[in-house]
Amino acid sequence: MNKTELVKNLKTDYLGKPLIYTDCVDSTNNEVKRLAKKGCPQGTTVIAERQTSGKGRFGRVWKSPVGTGLWFSFLLRPEADFSKISGITLAAGLGVCRAVRNFMGLDAKIKWPNDVIINNKKICGILTEAAAEADKIKYAVVGIGINVNNRNFPDEIKEKATSLTIENGNIPVDRTEFFKEVLFYTEKCIDCYLENHIIPEDYKVLCATLGRNITVIRGKNVLKGIAEDISESGDLIVTDENRNKVLVNSGEVTVQGIY
Repeated sequence: MNKTELVKNLKTDYLGKPLIYTDCVDSTNNEVKRLAKKGCPQGTTVIAERQTSGKGRFGRVWKSPVGTGLWFSFLLRPEADFSKISGITLAAGLGVCRAVRNFMGLDAKIKWPNDVIINNKKICGILTEAAAEADKIKYAVVGIGINVNNRNFPDEIKEKATSLTIENGNIPVDRTEFFKEVLFYTEKCIDCYLENHIIPEDYKVLCATLGRNITVIRGKNVLKGIAEDISESGDLIVTDENRNKVLVNSGEVTVQGIY
C-alpha cells in the first residue's frame, strides 16, 4: 500500500481526511490518541502495515503481521453524550460488515457487539477508546483490524480466525480498494447512528448472535441465556435461565456455535 493510492478517489466526507500512512507503529489507536491530544480534526486516520503492540478488547494483543491485513484507527469528535460510545462501536462493525458484503460478495455477519465473522470465524475486531468532558464525548478513537490476505494464524486463534482471502478461495484481495470501501460504509453507518440515535435495523438482520444461547462474563458475574433482540441504544436483550429480560451492554460474550 502507499498513501497516494489510499487517498485516491476516496468517497468519504471526513474519514481518511487527513490520512497518515506508516510502515510501523506501536498501535494505531495509540497514535490517533496522541494526535487527538494535539488537536487534530475529526476524520484523522492512521493506517499501518504493522503494529508492534496492537490492541484488542480486554487488554488482549491483536496480531497484525506486515503486509497482510488492514490495521487502522480514526478520530471522531461527535457532539454526543458519552453514553453513545457503545453505539458508535456497533455502527462501525455494521460498516465493516456492509463493506465485506458489497465489495467481496461474502456472507459476512456480526457477532455482537463488534466482531465481523464469516462462516462463524472472525475476520475483524473493533476497539473504541474515548475521552469524556462533562458527560460529553471529547473525542473517540475507533480502531479496526481486518484479516485480509492472511493465510495462517497462530495456534491459539487458528480455530476461530479466518481472512477474506481464505474465504474467497485463496484469491488475494486488493487491500487499498477494500480499505476505501470500509471507510465509506463505516462513515455512513456512524453518521446514521449519531443522527438518529438508534442502531440501524439491518444490524439486527446481520447479527449472528440473535436467537442463540450465549454466556456473558462480566467480572465475577456469569449470565447465561438466549440473545433475543438489540435495543435502540445497542444493548443486547437476553432472556436468562429464569426467563427474565436482561440488558447487556458490556462483557465477554461466548455464542453457541460461533466462539
